[in-house]
Amino acid sequence: VQLQASGGGSVQTGGSLRLSCAASGIMVSSSNMAWYRQATGKSREMVAHFSRSGIASSLDSLKGRFTISRDNAKNMIYLQMNSLGPDDTAVYYCAADRPQPGSGHSYYWGQGTQVTVSS
Repeated sequence: VQLQASGGGSVQTGGSLRLSCAASGIMVSSSNMAWYRQATGKSREMVAHFSRSGIASSLDSLKGRFTISRDNAKNMIYLQMNSLGPDDTAVYYCAADRPQPGSGHSYYWGQGTQVTVSS
């Protein structure tokens, strides 16, 4: 399984970025997909989630700015980030939770993509 995140970069406050995550070895349509971020010195936090049943959600504090989406045909997920501010600076990770037969789950992480927002 591979999750290849891309689209990070450096932007100024108020700018936008769109992160992409290309999945291989799993089907995003049958997995729970998520974006996490980790800022320097802070814990990793989930910022958006797309369930295998098709329900999209994001962290309450980010609603209206961050939107997660899924493209089943391309087997990819995206994170559209608008009105970025310095507090959004972090490494962003794509993650997958693939249910297994019975009650098990398998978890996978991508390599992360750096987002830097300057004031």
